[in-house]
Amino acid sequence: MKNKQHQAISPQTVSEAERIAKATQKPGQTKDQTKLIAKGIEKGIAEYKKREKAKARERDKLKKRTARAKAEPEMETSVSEAQPNSTTSLLPWVLLLLSWIGFIAYLLV
Repeated sequence: MKNKQHQAISPQTVSEAERIAKATQKPGQTKDQTKLIAKGIEKGIAEYKKREKAKARERDKLKKRTARAKAEPEMETSVSEAQPNSTTSLLPWVLLLLSWIGFIAYLLV
């Protein structure tokens, strides 16, 4: 047995449904029949809104996915640029070694 969430229908939807039902009322139609038609219209409007919300959520998810896909290659290039290559990582060590050799040579002379 499925549990359905009961969604409250907004007052604007109810008034809109009643207005449409009264506008399409046939001669000789009872108030009860008009109320039933209004209820059907309410359900139709609620179902339409629910479908549109689902479509909007899917569109938003798709937008986020495409934005992430575009951002990922940019992030990868910036990370690779931030990582130093092997020659630049040796430079500080070479300079340190040269400075120590120069210091020792100065003390010996």
